[in-house]
Order: sequence, then C-alpha cells, then structure tokens
Amino acid sequence: MKFSRIRQTSYSVISGLLLLLTVCSCGSSDSKTNSTSTATDNQATSAESRSAATAKKPVILFYGNSLTAGYGVEPSQAFPALVGQKIDSAGLNYQVINAGLSGETTAGGRSRISWVMRQPVAVFVLELGGNDGLRGLPLKATRENLQAIMDTVRRKSPEATIVLAGMQIPPNLGTTYTREFRELFKELADKNKAVLIPFLLEGVGGIPRLNQPDGIHPTPAGHKIVANTVWGVLQPVLKKGV
Repeated sequence: MKFSRIRQTSYSVISGLLLLLTVCSCGSSDSKTNSTSTATDNQATSAESRSAATAKKPVILFYGNSLTAGYGVEPSQAFPALVGQKIDSAGLNYQVINAGLSGETTAGGRSRISWVMRQPVAVFVLELGGNDGLRGLPLKATRENLQAIMDTVRRKSPEATIVLAGMQIPPNLGTTYTREFRELFKELADKNKAVLIPFLLEGVGGIPRLNQPDGIHPTPAGHKIVANTVWGVLQPVLKKGV
C-alpha cells in the first residue's frame, strides 16, 4: 500500500512536472512566435513605408527608343539610370522611370503614350525621332507624332515640364532632309515651351570608341557623356521645381 501510494504520488509529481514543462514550453514557443511575427510585421511595415515614400516622389519619365532603353549595356549603365544617380547625389527628391523601348518610332511612341501616362509625372523627357530619321520617314509625320505625344502629356499631367531631346542624322538622305530633321526639334520645343536638349549625342555621335560596333548605340563610356549632357539641361529644371 505504501509503495503503491508512493508510486502514485511519484506519478502525480512527474505528471505535474510534465504538465508544467509543457505549459512553459508552449509559452516560450508562443513568445518566440509572437516575437518573430512582430519582427515580420515591422519589416513589412517598414517596406510599405519605403514603398509609400518612393511612390510620393515626383516622377521623371524618360520616354524613348533604344538609346533610352540602354541597348547593348546594363540597365544601370544607361543614361537615365546615371541621371538618377546624379539626382540622388544632389539630394533632389525625384524618382526616375525608364520607359525606353528599342526600335521605337514616333508613331509607336504615339500609340502607347496614353498607357504609359496612367500616372502623373513631374518631368517628361522625350527622346524619339532618331529611328524615323534613319529610316527616312516623312518629316511631317514625325512632327505630328511628336506633337501628339506632347499633347497627351499636357492633357494627362498639365503641370509637367517637357524636355525634348534633339537628334541629328548622317547626311545620307540629302542635306535638305538632314537639316529639316535637325531643326524640327527646336521648332517643336519653341512651339510647346518645352526645354530643349540641342543634341542628345553631343560628343558621342560619330566617335567610334564611344559607340558599339553598330556605330549607333553608345558604350557605357558613351552613356556617361550622354548623362552629363542631359544633366546639364535637367538639373536647373529640377532645382527650380524644389
């Protein structure tokens, strides 16, 4: 009987200890789970905050062809990304979006501009027309397409500053076409009170060491020069808007 009672008592103590350990263990697990959950929630909240902060930054939209898209180089080496780095270094509160598309003509740009402009922009950098000129497309159509793109930007983002990148082409198609092509960018900039980059590829176009083997698309070194050219025009615009 005594042994039986002792054994029962021992079993009761052991059972009690096991129950206590189980409770403590569950409490510890819940604590760790809660701690992990809290950390995860904090990280998610932080990420959402960063995303919201970025979303609130005024947008600079680069809209162009393969030059803007950075054909043949890494996205980080293309001039829009390099301009973005300059903006960050200058402490200016803008975010850069690259909407370049290789092979794009002004007609193609006109067809997709409404879709691209679903959200407002602060600065719209228009770099199109080079492919029109290289293909010898009618200048009347190029002019109308560029005008239509700018009209859409004005309608979607009335307060946006439009920056028009001027282009030049080799004289293969005759001096008249070459001259009129070069001049149409200034004409459109004046007409629309847009900021003009006289020649996007200044100091790069026609220089073999700064271009890829096709002789058209800049190398990373070429893109750095293009970025400096764009920045020289864009920086005063951004500082004025601060």
